Formats: sequence, structure tokens, C-alpha cells
Amino acid sequence: MNSTRSARVATFIDKGGTGKTTTAAHLGVALSRQGNDVLMIDLAGKQGDLSKHFGVWETVERWIAEDDDWPNISTVFQDEWDIIVDKLGDSAVDDLIVETEEGPDLVPAHPGLDSLDAELGNIDNPDERYSRLDGFLDEYIEPLGYDVVLVDLPGITNNVTYNGLWATRSVIAPAEMGVFEASQLQALEKDLHRMEDNFDVEVELAMVVPNKVDRRTKLADEYLEKYESAYPERVGEPVPVSQDIRNAADSGHTVFAFEEPSSTAERAIRSYEANAEQLNTKLQPNPRFKAEAASDD
Repeated sequence: MNSTRSARVATFIDKGGTGKTTTAAHLGVALSRQGNDVLMIDLAGKQGDLSKHFGVWETVERWIAEDDDWPNISTVFQDEWDIIVDKLGDSAVDDLIVETEEGPDLVPAHPGLDSLDAELGNIDNPDERYSRLDGFLDEYIEPLGYDVVLVDLPGITNNVTYNGLWATRSVIAPAEMGVFEASQLQALEKDLHRMEDNFDVEVELAMVVPNKVDRRTKLADEYLEKYESAYPERVGEPVPVSQDIRNAADSGHTVFAFEEPSSTAERAIRSYEANAEQLNTKLQPNPRFKAEAASDD
């Protein structure tokens, strides 16, 4: 990573329901609280779960209903994107970005993502098919000066996913405690190696985030030991199981926004903060990516 480029990372594992979007939202806020200018990009699907985490989905839905949602995230992958920029100027990119009340900026998901995988599949040249997001970030997002670009990917391996991996070259994988989840992590590493072999693009598994962890159980301790053995120095601080994480999402914010968090929410906050600091170390060197502790804010 060169000194002029923002730190980029994607949240991904080829399985739904792992807490991938929740992990993305909370790490985005933690990184912001530590002094970074963060942009989050939601490619995980038209349902807009990342927008819901930040309480902006109703606004995005209204734009969609009123046909006031063009351009959107799906258009940046199109051949016509440069024409759109020529026509609209700086507003083409500015209109994609929504501010949140918790720090990160957000490029929300859009229904156009539904057909995007098939559209990308019609591009014969793999280098062009998988590098479109990378080109967009290089040309249009880098000049905005973000310290961190965090991309939330679909819970399935497709052409959109490959674009996210190609653009970020770095993956955060949330994983619950279980044999199936452990096998999914192994499959993820194989997929990343295969991508390197086929396309000469090296993508690092930067962090495994143990998620929904109940430290009172023997099972949790067993799998934490397995993860730490299989992925040395890449396992983050375990995020505890907490109903308040779901309650926060249902209310349109993260656990950081609670005025009086529960004990499990407090533990989750400490875990996300520790993981953000660890992520900073993994993604260095980059002078634009700051490492200030949240306690120093």
C-alpha cells in the first residue's frame, strides 16, 4: 500500500448471518472514534442493512421511491460512469455519499446491485470485470482524502465480491464458534489463494473476528484456541453475544450510541475498539491512517 492511498478493507465470508454487516458498522464507528475519516460502502445487497445500522435507510428508501437515487452505487460499475461524471461534475460522487451521525460516511446499497453480478459476468476480460470498483476508488474516492475505506460485501462469492476483494486486498472475516464456521474460514483462505493464483492479485485475510462469543461455555474456549492456532496474530478480540447489539441495530445505531450501555454492550464496545486498533496495525504503513486511542478523544 502506497502512502497516497487510503487504507482499504472488506468484511466478507461466504456465509450469511455471521454478523458481517454488524462487524462492519461497529468497526467503522470505532475507527472513526480513533480519529480516522472513514467511508463505508455497502455492496451487501439491496436490503440496505448497513444503512439501517446508521438510521438512514428511510431516507435512502425515499430517494429510491421518488426516483431521486441516480447516480447510485451500482452505476459506478457501468461503462457509462465516466459519462455520468462528465455530465454532473463533482456532484456525481457527492450524491453517492450519505453522512451518518456516528462518524463514518456511507455509500448506501441500492436495488441496482441485484442485477450487477450478471452484468459484470457479461464482461469477458477478467481483469476488467473484477477491477471496476478499484478503478472507481482510485480515480474518484482517493481525492476525497478518506483515511479508511471499508467495504461490506455480499455473503456469497460472486462478481461483486471479487470486485471488493480486488479493490481492498484485505479481508475481515467474522466467525461464530462452530465447526461449520471454522470450515468457512478455511474455504475463504483457499478462495483468496485461488484468486492470487488465477489473477495475480494478493488478498490478505487481515483479521478473524470471533463473533457472538459466550465465554461461559467450553465450546467458545475451544474454538477460540483453534482460531488462534490456525490464524496466529490475526484473531481479533472476541465480541460477546449481546442482545443490545441487535437492539441497537433495530433502533438505527450501533452500541457506541447507547447513553447507558449494558455490561455486555460495554464489553462489545471494548472489543470493537481493540479490533480497530489491531486493524490499524495490520493496514499500516499509511500516514493518513491514524492510530489514536478512543480514550484520547
